[in-house]
Amino acid sequence: MLTQEDDVDAHALRKRGWSISAIARHLGHDRKTIRAYLNGERVAGVRAPAAASGFDAYAIYCRERLLEDPHLWAMTLFDEIVALGFVQSYPTFTRQLRQCSLRPHCERCSAAKGRPVAIIDHPAGEETQWDWVDLPDPPAAWGWGNNASLFVGALAHSGKWRGWLAESKDQPHTIDALDQITRSLGGLTRVWRFDRMATVCHPGSGKVTASFAGVAKHYAVQVAICPPRRGNRKGVVEKANDTAAQRWWRNLPDDITIAEAQASLDRFCERVGDARRRVIDDQRATVAAHAAGERLRVPPAAFPATLSVVRKVTAQALVAFRGNRYSTPPELALTTVNVTWRLGSPLIDIATPSGIVIARHRLAPPGAGVMVRDHGHVAALDIAAMAASTSAPPHRRKQRIPPGPAARAAAAAITGTSTNKDCADGRVVDLSAYAKAAKGRNTLT
Repeated sequence: MLTQEDDVDAHALRKRGWSISAIARHLGHDRKTIRAYLNGERVAGVRAPAAASGFDAYAIYCRERLLEDPHLWAMTLFDEIVALGFVQSYPTFTRQLRQCSLRPHCERCSAAKGRPVAIIDHPAGEETQWDWVDLPDPPAAWGWGNNASLFVGALAHSGKWRGWLAESKDQPHTIDALDQITRSLGGLTRVWRFDRMATVCHPGSGKVTASFAGVAKHYAVQVAICPPRRGNRKGVVEKANDTAAQRWWRNLPDDITIAEAQASLDRFCERVGDARRRVIDDQRATVAAHAAGERLRVPPAAFPATLSVVRKVTAQALVAFRGNRYSTPPELALTTVNVTWRLGSPLIDIATPSGIVIARHRLAPPGAGVMVRDHGHVAALDIAAMAASTSAPPHRRKQRIPPGPAARAAAAAITGTSTNKDCADGRVVDLSAYAKAAKGRNTLT
């Protein structure tokens, strides 16, 4: 766009006989631009309208989604319409949202919030931040109640993060999630930072518990506990929590299994989280590239904590655990058992509620969807199934079977009436009396 001064100079130089190329070099603009202003095709000080963004076809979808969920992140909605074929940039998309006023007004959220925060330096390889986040309304098939628990770990320097879905927040599940995420992040930093979670420290004092001190020694890391009510101190993982809840969990379908959800989260972290571009130490690169330069330590074998979960045995005498199914003796069908696994062990144990181990299997890879069955369990299940079957013909479902004498007598006892259909007052009538009275009557009177 030319200013009024440049437009005046261009017209004056043109009248002096200058060529368009010479005017363009003199004013520092393109020849096509100078020609458009000299021909009157463009007006000085007025910017040419932007080309059509192609947003109109998606406006109705965006309006309906924001009516359903007024607090839906714009980035989450952008992910959805990109999957539908939208090819413009994210700034173009947000500009169209504002111009079309598609997001409903929320009075409760309109008040400004915020407070001054300081910038905390995070050297490469120094700190990993950890936190639990509760995700509401998990799929009913999971059997996790009103909330799903996601443990999130984030490298404070690069911002790379990973998550692990767990059905409990007890210490064995926390240790398992720590080990899984550490390996997904690429290794160990020097410090692990937590808030005041009871599985790591005493919430009142912030002192590390004796049981978790052994975990920290095993992984050779220092433990840092955040001051109370200072969520900004671990702001990297807090932002990862928001991203997991608003961009991944919010659109998770209802018909997905736990193993499929974990695989979906891993893909999201690699495709979206690791592809973000950040400027760190004057170097602009992706999160994955910054994380590769942190020089993390290789983690040792998993800390040998014992993880235990309660499971219900199916009618086929199978128990589900981490996306696979394991056989039990047939007499345990439809009962409750405990599945125990020592972290790092290749075996799992299935025990009765009293603690008696009744089956032991080799652990299959999580989410593989395989069925691990013992030959003895298969043979015993076949025998039990054949013994329970019968060769008798099936019942005729449409057969007429009125109430019998015993049922009628029970009904009479309830209602206080007689079961005799011929006399409502309960008297017994002798039919021979009727026959004697009718004898000799040959005509109708």
